[in-house]
Amino acid sequence: HDIEFLHFYGAEMILDVARFWSSIASFDEERERYGIHGVMGPDEFHEGYPDSATPGLNNNAYTNIMAVWVLCRALEVLALLSDMRRAELTSRLGLSAEEIARWEDVSRRMYVPFHEDGIISQFEGYEKLRELDWESYRRRYGNIQRLDLILEGENDSANRYKLSKQPDVLMLFYLFSSEEIGELFERLGYPFEYETIPRNVAYYASHSSHGSTLSRVVYAWVLARSDRPRAMDFFAEALQSDVSDVQQGTTAEGIHLGAMAGTVDQVQRVSTGIEVRGDVLRLNPELPREMERLDMRIRYRGHSLDLRLTRDSLTVRGHDAEEPPFSLCVEGKVCEFVSGSTRVFQLNKKAAVQPCGS
Repeated sequence: HDIEFLHFYGAEMILDVARFWSSIASFDEERERYGIHGVMGPDEFHEGYPDSATPGLNNNAYTNIMAVWVLCRALEVLALLSDMRRAELTSRLGLSAEEIARWEDVSRRMYVPFHEDGIISQFEGYEKLRELDWESYRRRYGNIQRLDLILEGENDSANRYKLSKQPDVLMLFYLFSSEEIGELFERLGYPFEYETIPRNVAYYASHSSHGSTLSRVVYAWVLARSDRPRAMDFFAEALQSDVSDVQQGTTAEGIHLGAMAGTVDQVQRVSTGIEVRGDVLRLNPELPREMERLDMRIRYRGHSLDLRLTRDSLTVRGHDAEEPPFSLCVEGKVCEFVSGSTRVFQLNKKAAVQPCGS
């Protein structure tokens, strides 16, 4: 069904989205890389440069890398389509071989800004912004989630400082596995090591006011494999978003459904380490010490699967006997899962952070 939808509807949408990102990427002759200017990333505090009358920022790292990802998916989609459908779509959209070649070029030469010490810059010029005296503001105001409003009240602007309302760069580590983000950086010709992730998490955690209820959801996720106690603290705070009205009045205006869904997703994805990559359903389980057991049901390519995770084992039980087998990877070991069967995997704690091999 996914292939059918892609064939008739999805491919056209993906190609048009890729066309948009390619169209707004401009080539910098000096850098010999492409850039995207005049944008705003996930962080709602930064709308432009200090004292600039022109809104928008240049080369937001998250935006640029996501644009590369979209272009890669569009190129992949073109390869998946039948010759007839590809010819029909490219003709109707006016998509030339030259434009497709540009997608390939942009996806390999997009600019990503870095601090001098290797931290991924939220956007070009971020490193030159001022440091905020966080402790001083906490002493004076207590709750500093809405630092933008506090600074405006002082006739100042959040645009001047290295701070964020919610994750921006760190959204990359929320959306992609370390293997996926590593592949994107490698495609762009930038070095990337696993240590890059905790270094960036630590840096931006110290520069965030968590003014969005979604902020804690993301931090709970990106800290889950490196600092479980702190991740659980963020998770517990996210659970309190509406119960305790942590934003002091916004719950009455409407519950934060995104944060609610994020906490459910946190339990499911972090505990099971579930992802679909390389035509394989991958599970890399690590049950939080606060939980004794997790039971959940998922659907994957027509299969209805029950997962039971305990400290020592993962049980996968299929309910559909007529679906074709699929590749399942648990803690780096790939096997064929036959529909309607039950498999029990004994967990190796040391393997819990290893990627699934091919």
